[in-house]
Amino acid sequence: MNSLIQIGRRIDDDHFHDECGIFAIFGEEEAAKLTYLGLYALQHRGQESAGIAATDGVQFHVERGMGLVQDVFVPEVLARLPGTAAIGHTRYSTAGDTTLTNAQPLASECNKGKLALAHNGNLTNALELRRTLEHKGSIFQTTSDTEVILHLIARSKAGNLTGAIADAFGQVEGAYSLLILTRDEIFAVRDPRGFRPLALGRRGGCWTVASETCAFDLIGAEYVRDIEPGELLRISKSGIESIHFAPEKLHQHCIFEHVYFARPDSLVFGRPVNPTREKLGRLLAREHPAIADMVVPVPDSGVPAAIGYAAESGIPFRMGLIRNHYIGRTFIEPEQAIRDFGVRLKLNPVRRLLEGQRVVLIDDSIVRGTTSRKIVRMMREAGVAEVHMRISCPPTVSPCHYGIDTPTRDELIGSHNSVEQIREFIGADSLGYLSLASLRAAVEDTDGKFCTSCYTGVYPTEGVQLEVEAHRGC
Repeated sequence: MNSLIQIGRRIDDDHFHDECGIFAIFGEEEAAKLTYLGLYALQHRGQESAGIAATDGVQFHVERGMGLVQDVFVPEVLARLPGTAAIGHTRYSTAGDTTLTNAQPLASECNKGKLALAHNGNLTNALELRRTLEHKGSIFQTTSDTEVILHLIARSKAGNLTGAIADAFGQVEGAYSLLILTRDEIFAVRDPRGFRPLALGRRGGCWTVASETCAFDLIGAEYVRDIEPGELLRISKSGIESIHFAPEKLHQHCIFEHVYFARPDSLVFGRPVNPTREKLGRLLAREHPAIADMVVPVPDSGVPAAIGYAAESGIPFRMGLIRNHYIGRTFIEPEQAIRDFGVRLKLNPVRRLLEGQRVVLIDDSIVRGTTSRKIVRMMREAGVAEVHMRISCPPTVSPCHYGIDTPTRDELIGSHNSVEQIREFIGADSLGYLSLASLRAAVEDTDGKFCTSCYTGVYPTEGVQLEVEAHRGC
């Protein structure tokens, strides 16, 4: 009998998973439809669930579903979301189970009124706060760390909602770029270190907020500025009010946004992504040259770095691997097993182009090494003479605790193997990783404002660092 396989956290999909994407718009007659488009542009940041909350100033409407944005928000669902203000969320879970209950925006009716909340990030003290709140009588409906924030807002003794939100975020730690919708306003909040991106845009007389600027491009909005770390931005009919609810700390922007997560056409942390990735490839060519006939990217994320590597090295760029972009949530595998089926479903080598060639294969990262091993084997079977693997970031040695779904330290091949051991495991003729110094140079990080904990094992928040060190001591 044929087997029906769910595409989810498969070991064949050996990349870090994007965390979440959030979008908001205020003052637009078709707010929900524009939020749908914004989420569509941010689909790469999460594919498990999608949700939109909208308000017309009186009624409050929330629709959520499992799956991709275009599948959840069919016309009849969007028709149930009237209003001039809306927030949206597309999710890949980093904290909490993968269920509809945990899909966002989370909505609640409390003593502060009706609220809906959409969160990108990970609260590092969520478990501790949850236990304290439960001890005081709070009842949780989800396993998501985001619900902790709703309870903190509801329990705040501040005299107004703005004060209650500021009070709540004064108690949480970790990474959060977050949106809150009420009946007549939207709040945008970013943690004091600025781990995750969040940008402010304008579309005519309307204000919009998004994880990445590519969402602004789709709806014809103009990028204005980033929401600042430690800033609470209130958007209402009166305009914009900015409050800094916490002193800014040393910025710790996620450097992997520029390596892999963000769309190449986005502006993230004030920097264009695509030129940065091409620069990663140029620096990689300088650090790890190869005698080869062509440079081939692992699509799609390896393409910009491969273009940079080819330009710097003078080796021709070729699309020697073709990606299938039309894989749904499930697929049927034949009864007779096909070796490396998951990888072959997504990638196929161009045999006539590759046969007898020496290839520089460019990818953005190696996580467990299992997928890289299968791709190298697939290239060999296509007749490639030599495979020189080049990675546009340093070896990943530690998991992320700030909103990215990563394997445990033991599962990360870079945490306990040398580069030579990894090369031998994946079966490449040579292997080269970009150095941390070059990665920092590519984003012009001269003063340590990017988080590189996944490459160093050194975390910017004390609680996480102590927890990691305690675990290592076991």
